[in-house]
Amino acid sequence: MQDELARLGIARVAVIGSGTIGASWAAYFLARGLAVAASDPAPGGEAFLRRFVAAAWPVLQRLGAVAPGADAAALSFHAEPEAAAAGADFVQENAPEREELKRALLQRLDRAAAPETVIASSSSGLLISRLQQGSAHPERMLIGHPFNPPHLIPLVEVVGGERTAPAAVERALAFYAAIGKRPIHIRREVPGHVANRLQAALWREAVALVESGVASVADIDAAISEGPGLRWALMGPHLTFHLAGGEGGIGHFLDQFAAPMQDWWADLGRPALSEELRRKLAEGVADEAAGRDIAALAGRRDSFLVDLLMLKRNSAG
Repeated sequence: MQDELARLGIARVAVIGSGTIGASWAAYFLARGLAVAASDPAPGGEAFLRRFVAAAWPVLQRLGAVAPGADAAALSFHAEPEAAAAGADFVQENAPEREELKRALLQRLDRAAAPETVIASSSSGLLISRLQQGSAHPERMLIGHPFNPPHLIPLVEVVGGERTAPAAVERALAFYAAIGKRPIHIRREVPGHVANRLQAALWREAVALVESGVASVADIDAAISEGPGLRWALMGPHLTFHLAGGEGGIGHFLDQFAAPMQDWWADLGRPALSEELRRKLAEGVADEAAGRDIAALAGRRDSFLVDLLMLKRNSAG
């Protein structure tokens, strides 16, 4: 890892916006032996960031993600994003998901960072072609979308825009891979990128099933967490269905299930999130949470993710 980072010339990363996503990114970058310069306009932003890093560090150690010589103290906080971006070898922007705000912020970062420095936005669904408008160096701007929490989930979606240079995409892919992430290259811009669109498609049907009274919120969640979700932790839908075809693989699966799958697709719901449906969802989630607050649920999720990631790593191949 360190050899590849040295080859790329990346030793200092700017984390712009250090709320939940940015703080998680910062913890991971620090654990991989990078220096981090962070910025966030929120009152108490620095205190939140440092608490998050301190809490994440033992988890990253347990996961084996803390590189030799990595130092959680290699973190500086700056009042202005320009100060954090100046001198950075890579910039990870994590501002709120508002197009005009992000576009203006990227223009500020563009003026502050060296022209060859890649600026990656963590946007979960906006198009970089729109965000890079008005910047002097749009060729170095792209989407580097993580999944929450970034210090644990390996996936990063990399998306170039209309004016993004291929070299910037290649550099971002190489950087994320060098620090142990699993970057995927999305070759054409679409709102929501890939993973969020897949999540949205599944949740749309889950909501439709609640709306039509087919099953409870808890049972629908169990249908995923106790069923296909277990397989998806290792293989995506295509390879899963390839196995479902037995010795004949995906070809046999399609011979057997293409027609019924088309029928199911045609019957999928298109719910509207009315006030009544939103109430049913909220009540169903409250019942399923059974009094556990967000912190307790997130702690259980993160502990499970660490165990799952260690299992996947130990069974690789």
